[in-house]
Amino acid sequence: MAHQVRGVVARTRGAPVEVVTVHVPDPGPDEALIRVRACGVCHTDLHYREGGIGDDFPFLLGHEAAGIVEAVGDGVSNVAPGDAVVIAWRAPCGACRSCLRGRPWYCFDSQNARQRMTLDDGTPLTAALGIGAFAELCLVHAKQAVKVDPTVPPEAAGLIGCGVMAGYGAAVNTGAVAPGDTVAVIGCGGVGNAAIAGAAIAGARMVIGVDVVDRKLEWARRFGATHTVNANKQDTVDAIRELTGGFGADLVVDAVGRPETYLQAFLARDHAGRLVNVGVPPEQGMIVTLPMSEVFGRGGSLQSSWYGDCLPTRDFPVLINLYRKGRLDLDGFVSETITIDDVEDAFRKIINSEVLRSVVMFTPR
Repeated sequence: MAHQVRGVVARTRGAPVEVVTVHVPDPGPDEALIRVRACGVCHTDLHYREGGIGDDFPFLLGHEAAGIVEAVGDGVSNVAPGDAVVIAWRAPCGACRSCLRGRPWYCFDSQNARQRMTLDDGTPLTAALGIGAFAELCLVHAKQAVKVDPTVPPEAAGLIGCGVMAGYGAAVNTGAVAPGDTVAVIGCGGVGNAAIAGAAIAGARMVIGVDVVDRKLEWARRFGATHTVNANKQDTVDAIRELTGGFGADLVVDAVGRPETYLQAFLARDHAGRLVNVGVPPEQGMIVTLPMSEVFGRGGSLQSSWYGDCLPTRDFPVLINLYRKGRLDLDGFVSETITIDDVEDAFRKIINSEVLRSVVMFTPR
């Protein structure tokens, strides 16, 4: 049986999204049907709409979500109907060469539902990041559903499903922030501010937030930045070096994902410093040019952070626990709550840096 629900679809590159009827099948083996309670409007959804992440239109958008398990298919044992869950867009298979080598966060065969959600005419939808949660129901692989404390508000919990986990993990997991480190984060949106929060929680003695919008630098201070740099008014590399005694930062996180910010992050590191890129490039085929003498002479490491190099079943409960203890301000990421009819306007607000996160809320049943 297929369930008919309202969902947000991007039909063609660059066109405004539409709210349409989406058909969601009952779960098959290893699948879970999730009644979505909240889903954040992430910049990645905008990249999908703009064609920056493939061209397999139409896309069913939404991926930063919390909900309740409605039903499960055969063979599912990790969740049951009624469980409160956060949906992960990576679910390690346990059998690929990376999983077998003890690196499941790099899983090369991450699991998704086998069945597709469709439009009225039967057109299959491509679910954003294998989720598609701008809808009242969505179908995922059961391993994508991670049980969490049901008392945590869904608008806060859902943000762990993407932006907060990606940023926090970029600093803590990939960047390996240690007590006493100096850290700079370029780009103070949802992901960047989560990296700032993660660095502060991990004990960094200096956390520098860099952006071109003063409002976003105010947000950065809220999440733990000790210093801020407006890149429209100061040279980013010079400012970070000046703040760190002329040396550069131990870790620089590029949460923007453009060639110019990547180069700034590369040059703003201390000797043997670390660069972590977690920003999703807005266009395919973008190229960054680095001076080879600096690549060799400066040393250190250049890494990309996939989903904060997280293991959802391990890391989601950790972040929920930090939230419950008052150490991770998930509520601070929620700028507004909206309905699915407001997603296109939420994209406009992202472009204009008006919000940290708009969160789509669904009426519980």
